[in-house]
Amino acid sequence: MFARPFIDSVDFARNGRELRGETGLAELSRLGDMLARTDGALTFIVRGYREGDSDMLEVSLQGMCFLRCQRCLGELVYPVDMVSRLLLLPADRLDEVEEDDEVDAIEATSQLDVLALIEDELLLGLPFAPKHPEGECAPTTNGLQQKGSPFAVLAGLKK
Repeated sequence: MFARPFIDSVDFARNGRELRGETGLAELSRLGDMLARTDGALTFIVRGYREGDSDMLEVSLQGMCFLRCQRCLGELVYPVDMVSRLLLLPADRLDEVEEDDEVDAIEATSQLDVLALIEDELLLGLPFAPKHPEGECAPTTNGLQQKGSPFAVLAGLKK
């Protein structure tokens, strides 16, 4: 197991650094409830740059997630291919851009946990209630066999 990568986000952006790597889905613990299984990996690229007077990070994620379909509870293969651009700001200035939907901002910190950042961006990018396309779900019975109408039993009790 490798040590978690941490970066000084402002220095990283101002010097135009880049960090590439791969992380297993099992290492992203907050995804656990959404995943049908945790095998697989995500490839990531975190790139720092300046845009005007602003320090920025670009986070690119690619890979496959195995989500749980909210319709049939079966496995749903979900391809991940996303790019996020994040403005780095001091904590006291984050409220300024909170109302602006066009800009995503995070706190500029000297100890930014890259895997936590990747997990945050993935959680924000995944669908809230993933579902198979219409007609692809197989109803699950969990081994239960339903014979006749459940209301037939109630009708029998009524007599």
